[in-house]
Amino acid sequence: MDFELYINWGVVGIIVLFALVIALLAANIKVVPQAHAFVIERLGAYHATWSTGLHLKIPFIDRIAKKVSLKEQVIDFPPQPVITKDNVTMQIDTVVYFQITDSKLYAYGVERPISAIENLSATTLRNIIGDMELDHTLTSRDVINSKIRVILDEATDAWGIKVNRVELKNIIPPKEIQDSMEKQMKAERERRAKILDAEGEKRSAILIAEGQKESAVLRAEAVRETKIREAQGEAEAILSVQRALADSIKLLNEADPNKAVLTLKSFEALEKVADGKATKIIIPSEIQGMAGLAASAKEIFATETPKE
Repeated sequence: MDFELYINWGVVGIIVLFALVIALLAANIKVVPQAHAFVIERLGAYHATWSTGLHLKIPFIDRIAKKVSLKEQVIDFPPQPVITKDNVTMQIDTVVYFQITDSKLYAYGVERPISAIENLSATTLRNIIGDMELDHTLTSRDVINSKIRVILDEATDAWGIKVNRVELKNIIPPKEIQDSMEKQMKAERERRAKILDAEGEKRSAILIAEGQKESAVLRAEAVRETKIREAQGEAEAILSVQRALADSIKLLNEADPNKAVLTLKSFEALEKVADGKATKIIIPSEIQGMAGLAASAKEIFATETPKE
């Protein structure tokens, strides 16, 4: 009976021991997620950095000193008081984008690395703003961001940190400076509005003058074209009359008229001239001779006629 009890207790002990071994092995099997790294110490000293995958830790000898995220991280630091070169105090808050590139340096390089980055960012910002005037500060965000990033990136290399980008989130000047800036901006907007109105009026006057000029040019062109066409019409009319007269003379020459016909034509022409408004008429000698001959013939004919 005692032997059987001894055997039962032995079986139970083996089972418990086996369960403890299984539990111990399960507790020391570690899976590192994607974009993470584990810093391992062995007997208190750095041993290795586990990357993504399955790993086995030696119980009571190895320990996970630090779990590190390799993703890009963003830290929004609270506003920091800074003084410009022209002695204006204002508040500026920054946003830092960084990524851990060396897990060992990040674990052993600096105590509280986020706090170290915050303090370094604040002191660097004060140094940069202290060399700039207020107006330059408000218009030089890109320059300030670039300078801070370069300085932070260089300083954090020893901590296994890569600073990718730094942005000035807000620049808050004093209340009186804000009021002055608003008044200045209002005056500037009014000035620009007046300039735009003046430019519009100037442009309108130019367009009106150009329109009047083009209208005058078009009217002159129309008058010139009318006169040209009238002159061309008169020239064509005169040319047609001359052609008709030439044709009539040509036909008259072809008909070979005798002297009596020519005399008759001369009288017809004289009659047309006499009907005009001229006060003096110059009669060619040939026509005068023909007129005298006609008068003599008329007198002779009257003398030879018998009286009743």
